[in-house]
This record gives sequence, structure tokens and C-alpha cells, in this order.
Amino acid sequence: MTYTISGQYLAGCSCAVMCGCSVDAQPRDAQGGTECRGVAVFHIADGRLDDTDLSGVDFAFYNHFPSHLTAGDWKVGVVIDSGASDQQADALGRILSGSEGGMLGELTQFIGEFAGTERGEVSLTDGERPGANVAGHTQLTYEPLLGPDDTPTTVKNAMFGFAPEYGIGRTSGTSSAFGLDFEPAYGEKADFVFSSEPAAGAPKGRV
Repeated sequence: MTYTISGQYLAGCSCAVMCGCSVDAQPRDAQGGTECRGVAVFHIADGRLDDTDLSGVDFAFYNHFPSHLTAGDWKVGVVIDSGASDQQADALGRILSGSEGGMLGELTQFIGEFAGTERGEVSLTDGERPGANVAGHTQLTYEPLLGPDDTPTTVKNAMFGFAPEYGIGRTSGTSSAFGLDFEPAYGEKADFVFSSEPAAGAPKGRV
């Protein structure tokens, strides 16, 4: 079986700007804590698993990283938008669990606890005030960090990243799901492509 999903994502976590998880560093928050609690909300603009069309489906991926990423023992949970059909939810659940292989399959070696999959209203908003919402769980507002030329600051070619290059910034709001409560601080935003077949020339170790 083969899959490809692509679109946009927005992530927020408890780490102080900036989050070191992308380079396998020890997480740090503003209070001196050494774990990362976060969520990444995705909109699939185009995608499918074999004959199942996944275009238009939104989902949220919650994480608890108790130390640097390769130390493992992650706790993760997923919320899939209630607008997705049962067939779409099943297909996406298989992709996110890693059972369909590809780059997401490579991450299963680090997961210590899968907290489950829920259905609920999940959405992304763009424009001047980008944000993400998971009804009853999470509200994020994103503000990009700007460089000297007033364009968004980006990270490129990170060891662990949802995209080859992504913008970084600050998030505000609230989040509570799967027992993972946190106050958003760091944020990132980009287009993404996940596939069962790695892109030509993609370095090993990238999410």
C-alpha cells in the first residue's frame, strides 16, 4: 500500500523559543523544565492512501517528549476532524500509527505510549493571524519571528522536522488533550509532504 499526503501545518509547544527537538536537543521551557509538550495541526490539501481520497481532512497530533527525541518514550495522541468519513479516518489512522511505513513508520521506534485517536472539530486558519483550533482541547495563535529584512525566520534541513524548511515563531493560547496540558510558547508553520516513499535525495532521520 502507498500513501502521500500534503498540505499545511501549524505547531505549538511548551518549549521556549526556539524548540531544540528538531536537532535532538534537550527540551527547555521558560520555567526551566526539560520536556516538550505540544501539538501540530495539519490540513491535508491533497492526499490518498491507495484508493481512499484524504483531500480536505484535518487532524491534530499531540506529543509529550520527556527528553531529547532519540531518548524515546514518547506519548502521542491524535484527533481527526469529525468531518472526515469513517473510511478516511481509518486510512489516516493507519498512516499516523506508522503501520503504512514511510517516514512516519520510522518514528514508531520512539513511541512509548499511544494515547489513542479521537474525533472532533479540527481546523487551521491563515492570514494575518494564523491559528489552529481543536474543539474542546486547543486554541493556538501564531506570530512569526522576523529577520532583518522583515521576512519570516526559517529553519532548514533539520534532523527532525515536519518539512525541509519551516517558519518559526511564537504561539499563544491553551492546550489540553490526552492528559497533556501545556501553555503554548514556541511555534512553527510550513507546507508538508508525507509519503510512504521518501523523496529523492531526502536525508535519513527527517520526519
